[in-house]
Amino acid sequence: MLTPAVRRALDGTSLAHLATVLPDGSPHTTPLWIGTHDDHVVFFTGPDSRKARNLRRDPRVALSLTTPDNPYEPITVRGRVTTWLDGDAAWAIIDRIATKYTGQPYSRDEDRVVAVIAPDRQAVGVG
Repeated sequence: MLTPAVRRALDGTSLAHLATVLPDGSPHTTPLWIGTHDDHVVFFTGPDSRKARNLRRDPRVALSLTTPDNPYEPITVRGRVTTWLDGDAAWAIIDRIATKYTGQPYSRDEDRVVAVIAPDRQAVGVG
């Protein structure tokens, strides 16, 4: 279950940084748009992107972000991608996230999938 403070941050428009594991074991990070879906964290990507390939092989993730009103208080989430959504279910989430950040639905020019993350740990602040 997402804590209220973490949910507020994820439902805002801060960019998150996603960390995954490359095939050789080294870290891979990328900034991305983020959102929530029920008690899960969600983001979208191309089905063959580096992060999607990494997460299909090893579903562990770490996310970090800060909010504009308190950029010195880190918010972190660790968990696992438990589900991949595509089709209409994915596009409903993709459009909600894109509209939050840009004010309009996401272009249908490219294939997109949604990663659903079950949070194992979450924290606000250093600790």
